[in-house]
Amino acid sequence: MSEHEHNHSHEHGDDCGCGHDHSHDEEIVVAFSDEEGNEKEMVLVQTFDVGEDVYALLLERNNPEADGFILRLEEEDGETVLVNIEEEAEWEKVEAAYNELVAAQSEEE
Repeated sequence: MSEHEHNHSHEHGDDCGCGHDHSHDEEIVVAFSDEEGNEKEMVLVQTFDVGEDVYALLLERNNPEADGFILRLEEEDGETVLVNIEEEAEWEKVEAAYNELVAAQSEEE
């Protein structure tokens, strides 16, 4: 899992930009194992673009108040995979874009 954690809750809508059809309220669940081998189910709640890349916000399925994770979405052999953000420069761009997105959503509410 990413070392960069956030505690934000957002709705995943039809126009999220991830390329999937979410018009039927499909929940995308991903299983992660932590350092101790404990498995956690994470729900993809939102995607957003930063330049040419697409990033996903995931929150723990059974504990939505827990810290979430932001991972990069990539295509490998026709499959979408989640990739950790390793470089600090990339993380800074993603964090700034995410904070702008959160601020814009807060203004709409």
